[in-house]
Amino acid sequence: MRHDWKVAVAVRDDLEPWQKLNVPVFVTSGIGPSFPDLIGEEYVDGSGVEYLPKLGLPCLIYAGDAHGVRRAFDRARSRGLAMSVYTDDLFSTRNDIENRAAVAAVNTDDLVVAGFSVAGDAKQVDKVFDKLGLHP
Repeated sequence: MRHDWKVAVAVRDDLEPWQKLNVPVFVTSGIGPSFPDLIGEEYVDGSGVEYLPKLGLPCLIYAGDAHGVRRAFDRARSRGLAMSVYTDDLFSTRNDIENRAAVAAVNTDDLVVAGFSVAGDAKQVDKVFDKLGLHP
């Protein structure tokens, strides 16, 4: 486990409520496969029922306007942090193939970022999100 790491998500505050919930799920889903050492052990309740493991680190969710989220996105890129992105175009796609095609069709500077996640050194992650507040 990388205890000096942090996972964080930024989501635009002008999205519909369902989108504000959907984006963090999608952008964090790739962290475990990319960094298996961040995944904890399976959970077992008192009756012996097993549950899937999850990230062993807290995941903070931040919110901000389009400018603030884009600023944080660009800062994360400039620091070389591992990132996942969700763009406005993905709200109209139906599967992962269409999602990847929609992202690939747009240059980085032209992406309309609805949200993104990062995983990396906690100090670097904190610098990325320094102007965004925690999601209410």
